[in-house]
Amino acid sequence: MEKITPHLWYDREAREAAALYTSVFPDSRIKSTITLEGTPSGPADVVTIELIGQELTLLSAGPLFKFTPAISFLVSCRTKQEVDRLWGALAEGGAPLMELGSYPFSERYGWLQDRYGLSWQLMFQEEPARQAITPMFLFVGDVAGKADDAIKHWTSVFRNASVGEVDRFGRGEEPEREGSIRYGAFTLEGQQFAAMDSANPAHGFGFNEAISLMVHCETQEEIDYYWGRLSAHPESEQCGWLKDKFGVSWQIVPRAMDAMLEGGDKEKIARVTEAFLAMKKFDLAKLREAYKGR
Repeated sequence: MEKITPHLWYDREAREAAALYTSVFPDSRIKSTITLEGTPSGPADVVTIELIGQELTLLSAGPLFKFTPAISFLVSCRTKQEVDRLWGALAEGGAPLMELGSYPFSERYGWLQDRYGLSWQLMFQEEPARQAITPMFLFVGDVAGKADDAIKHWTSVFRNASVGEVDRFGRGEEPEREGSIRYGAFTLEGQQFAAMDSANPAHGFGFNEAISLMVHCETQEEIDYYWGRLSAHPESEQCGWLKDKFGVSWQIVPRAMDAMLEGGDKEKIARVTEAFLAMKKFDLAKLREAYKGR
């Protein structure tokens, strides 16, 4: 399992979206499906899927948050035909953000929101990519121009991290600030991510809890470390969730909780769910006690 897993918040469509995505992308599967009872939103489905090597967790938990293009998923395609096929499948019921066509950076590219509002960038790349799907952060509004700071911060927090290719805006490219990031690649725990700045005033969106990043931890010390380094808004701390200084949401979770929730024992799942709903930062020892019925 990857160290960092994107987590997607749906109203009630997690199972439906999982079925769509795993039917559209090759080499994909649904890994697990569980239902959490007794949450503030009622029964909540949690579906874990794998798309071309990228693990995603989908949650149905009510209409509290909506996807925005602030975080999208860049899909590297080996052929133009594959771009067109994915566009046709994902665009149905959705909306284009950048029309499918030829651009200076790719002969076949398009950016769209699917029927659930999730954003995908589909790009033809002749050279095979090491990672087929790359989470992409778009820094707009109050955080426009802060992609560089975010990359430096995140790569300092995660121990196995590095900065890759960075392309910056130059002079005369207003409203973009000279030196801000047109495209910046970086890795966290061996996984590829990318970030971009945009000062376009038409962008009326930003980061929110609809997409968060789950960091899977082995020990309480590891949970404490990431929580202390990432959390910047105490009022946003709840159920293992936090928000960093750029407004990006993270979940710091013990890896052991996967086994607690996927074991199929409804009583154990209910006890663990009741325990974590009362927490801000997760207490691994208390979760284990709840699992064992102590």
